[in-house]
Amino acid sequence: MRRMRREVIRPLFEETRLRKSDLVAPVFIDETITARAPISAIPGQFRYPVESLPALSGRLRDAGIRAVMLFGIPAEKDESATAAYADDGVVQRSVREIKSAAPALVVCTDVCACGYTDHGHCGITGMTRDGPDLLNDPSLDLMCRIAVSHAESGADIVAPSCMLDGMVAAIREALDSAGHQHVLIMSYSSKFASAYYGPFREAADSAYTFGDRRTYQLSPANAREAFAESELDAGEGADILMVKPAGHYLDILSHLKVLGLPLAAYQVSGEYAQIKAAAERGWINEREAVLESLTCIRRAGADLIITYFAEDAAGWLDEEQ
Repeated sequence: MRRMRREVIRPLFEETRLRKSDLVAPVFIDETITARAPISAIPGQFRYPVESLPALSGRLRDAGIRAVMLFGIPAEKDESATAAYADDGVVQRSVREIKSAAPALVVCTDVCACGYTDHGHCGITGMTRDGPDLLNDPSLDLMCRIAVSHAESGADIVAPSCMLDGMVAAIREALDSAGHQHVLIMSYSSKFASAYYGPFREAADSAYTFGDRRTYQLSPANAREAFAESELDAGEGADILMVKPAGHYLDILSHLKVLGLPLAAYQVSGEYAQIKAAAERGWINEREAVLESLTCIRRAGADLIITYFAEDAAGWLDEEQ
């Protein structure tokens, strides 16, 4: 077997290739700032004002990044997330800015309410027999309004992340009824209640004020349930399925390939922060660790990888050409 591993031979037989076009860059847009602000929990990442997006989108495009995922931080929150679907909302304005500056850049939007509600949950809450919790069907109506508002602003892909039952079917019907049949749905279809989301909650200002999200996100112990969730979303009309987080759930990602849809994986903030922290201490080589981790996600079946390393990895891939 070692004959195949000679330095001059190895590149000919690499089974998995990581490309810049596989990478999606998350972008946080803050309605309350006028200059980019560092995110301490995600070193090297920033919140951006809307006005800076033309320059940022041009830079990402020139780096070879072909898609972005937008997360908004509104100036005001309320219990019904009204800012999430406002025509002049932070994401809606951001989509228009990016599509005007870089029309070829694919714009994905996170469809959720956690960053827009004063309680931090992903939709409408109310009392249940177990106490206060997320209410499924009233929240579906909210997600439809958010998704349609993003589509009307020019989004190419809407990505519902709230793990509501029936969310894909409801959003597909709402988009089609509003004349947005061309807009894709990338469902966070296997989203786990993970400890690795911690830094994101600072970045998106989306921490919850009561309870947790385990009633609507998956248990890390449950593979069959994760497959069933994605299978349901595929049947409801999802165009792309997502596994989140990525690194510890490669088995889930691999199993989902049989559904025949494009797959996305989200290398989340905690995964990013771990690599960054170890690299800062000299314990690992950041570049090698990042490219290895992304290649492994790709090998497991991901067609798209949402990662905070997108811009850095694009540069490193250029150097390897």
